[in-house]
Amino acid sequence: MRRHKWILAGLIILLAAVLYVNLGQGSFGLWGKGEKEAAASSQSLTELIAAGAPKPGTPAPSFTLEGLNGQTYTVGGERDKALLLNFWASWCDPCKEEAPDLVALAKKYGDSLDVYAVNVTLYDQLDKVKKFVEDYDYTFPVLLDKKEEVYRKFNGMAFPTNVLIGKDGVIQEVIIGSLSAKDLEAKLKKLTNS
Repeated sequence: MRRHKWILAGLIILLAAVLYVNLGQGSFGLWGKGEKEAAASSQSLTELIAAGAPKPGTPAPSFTLEGLNGQTYTVGGERDKALLLNFWASWCDPCKEEAPDLVALAKKYGDSLDVYAVNVTLYDQLDKVKKFVEDYDYTFPVLLDKKEEVYRKFNGMAFPTNVLIGKDGVIQEVIIGSLSAKDLEAKLKKLTNS
């Protein structure tokens, strides 16, 4: 529970900083402006936060992480298969909801798709990670981002976050939050056929 409070506090500070910078450096510069000027000078919070994130059409940041199985996994550059990077935490309810879909899709597209479940272990507990993996029967690699370094490289801001990477090592899409199994599968079909 204490970790959740720190995460929430961090998000509030980030929101305050974004508002300070983008609303007139503390003077809340949108006040007193006309409706058109206010709309032109404001952006959605998601756009502002995601401004530093790797974008579709850019190479995926390179990284190496140890898996729950003790093996080392590297991402970066060209690959034999397309890749779905799934950033998650064991306490995340949407992560629990999408877990069975990930397992089914990993089995269905295993010939053309790798799935790496990247647990942001800094915000989790290893025993709970292991239980989650066992409960949902993850058959794909579970990578441990113990210092949140990889999550930061992808400018992570919510769980789950799914990053779709082509065989060329280029990001095709970043999905913040969960999708229905049908919508995620449609995106994976497009990814594996490109």
